Amino acid sequence: MKTIGLIGGMSWESTMTYYQIINTAVKETLGGLHSGKILLNSIDFYEIEKHQSKGEWEACASIMINAAKALETAGADFIVICTNTMHKVVPQIQEAISIPILHIAEAVSQVLKQNHITKAALLGTKYTMTQTFYIDKLKEAGLEILVPESNDIEIINRVIFEELCLGIVSDHSKKEYLRIISQLEEMGAQGVILGCTEIGLMIGQADTSLPVFDTAKIHAQEAARFACNS
Repeated sequence: MKTIGLIGGMSWESTMTYYQIINTAVKETLGGLHSGKILLNSIDFYEIEKHQSKGEWEACASIMINAAKALETAGADFIVICTNTMHKVVPQIQEAISIPILHIAEAVSQVLKQNHITKAALLGTKYTMTQTFYIDKLKEAGLEILVPESNDIEIINRVIFEELCLGIVSDHSKKEYLRIISQLEEMGAQGVILGCTEIGLMIGQADTSLPVFDTAKIHAQEAARFACNS
């Protein structure tokens, strides 16, 4: 079994989801008392968000590179970044290490294609929804991506940083998210990508008739498969 190097803490609430799903998937795959071989480098999200909000992505990259190098030195066979937004700096991280990074958007693309989804709604941080680093990966897989209008992008982003990343799940915010999902469905979305690893704490398949693709779950399951297929 390969050793998984997790870069977590962004936020730590969703990192717990990764740990649980990876170990569950490994046990289901290998049986018995098997669990995942996992190294976790949990970084201070305050430092990351401070640089994100100022557009200081090179500073973000430096933090992530140090985390990835530490995991490689400790014996990780590959890296899993437990957040969507910080995949923006994957090229810089990959240049600094010799082990592979399991890209979240590539894992999500595979699952959407398996489910015959060609047009999907994307919810996430404003960086994920408005910049090209994530959407381009999905488009490369042949997917058409729909994002909310600008006012709704701000609502989604605020709820992520001011509520979900703090472990707060609000009924009002959930209704707003479902309203936005419904609008995107009317625009032709065949499924919705929860493109922030915290959104799954609030929105699940039971909340909407539109197929829901939780990126944290998909990414963690792919990490377990990759580790077990060594």
